[in-house]
Amino acid sequence: MSETTVPVTRTAASTAPVIAESPTPRGRRARIALRTLQVVLALFYVVASALPKLIAHPSAAEGFDRMGWGSAGMYTIGVLELAGGIALLIPVLQSVAAVALSGLMVGAFVVQLTYFDGENAATPLILIVPLALIAWARRRHNADLLRLVRRRA
Repeated sequence: MSETTVPVTRTAASTAPVIAESPTPRGRRARIALRTLQVVLALFYVVASALPKLIAHPSAAEGFDRMGWGSAGMYTIGVLELAGGIALLIPVLQSVAAVALSGLMVGAFVVQLTYFDGENAATPLILIVPLALIAWARRRHNADLLRLVRRRA
């Protein structure tokens, strides 16, 4: 990581130079890769996961009927996935959305094991890995969100 010293005027209280990190190509590529991952996951949650539930596609309806959750459960999960997918694209909500979707995936894993004999149980676990990466990498946005919430309260 390269650093450059930024010249500053010194006061009696400040005697140390200010060091600023210059953006590196590696850091830029990592930010682009992370943003791409967020967009791909957002598209997955909105289009491939939430949409079939929200339009009551027969495959989604059948699964929720089999669990005994009916259309209310199906629409609830669909709305949660839709909200999480959209929130993955909003900077101040990215980390919280990733954590919330991870919690939803833990629930999906348990449901896969209990109602569907583990048929697709690996899928939610696989999705938790990139969600955890996003939650960790975007954790600094949590302070911004907290500041916004406190200001509104």
